[in-house]
Amino acid sequence: MVEKVDIKKHIFIPEHKKLSEDEKKKILKKYGITVKHLPKILIDDPGIVNLNVKQEDVIKITRKSPTAGVTEFYRGVINE
Repeated sequence: MVEKVDIKKHIFIPEHKKLSEDEKKKILKKYGITVKHLPKILIDDPGIVNLNVKQEDVIKITRKSPTAGVTEFYRGVINE
């Protein structure tokens, strides 16, 4: 029998957070873009499957690195 692993607790999986509508509007305005301009993440990606996401949501990914410190990335949710 194969043991299931909670991918969200794996050391190599960075933190994924669904932005609220206000946070989404602020980040898109800050960069002068729309969700379509962001890199994409699939709605069924294991990193966001428990975040109750829908198409056009924005996901903030926070990565920690010993050399770069903390970096933030944004992805637009797609349903393809």
